[in-house]
Amino acid sequence: MRLARLVFAAAGIWGVLITLPLYLLVDFIGRKSPPAINHTEFYYGFVDITVAWQFAFLLIAKDPLRFRPMMLPAIFEKISYVLSILLLFTQHQLSVSQSVLAVPDLLWAALFIISFMRTDSNPVKPRLA
Repeated sequence: MRLARLVFAAAGIWGVLITLPLYLLVDFIGRKSPPAINHTEFYYGFVDITVAWQFAFLLIAKDPLRFRPMMLPAIFEKISYVLSILLLFTQHQLSVSQSVLAVPDLLWAALFIISFMRTDSNPVKPRLA
């Protein structure tokens, strides 16, 4: 359970640190990777949901045993993004440099799976004599 606490706390902190700046970078991203983002409601919706997941990771870190079922959608959140990027890359819609941005999510997914497996859903309670 200690591993799960560490993994989900680190993931939440990492995610907040890399996601919050996106609120200020919509124009910069459009200039660096044209075309410009012309549906900002989708962009900000993506950022909002991503930030919400970071807080879910921090919540899981507080009590991994209690929130163990939430680890499954957390794993799905990471794996689905990685698979989407892989699919776009194989269809030649993303470059290698764009695709490698999914590597941290792949690592987090692996750590989430390990954390899930090592967090026992039926811990043995010590017997009182």
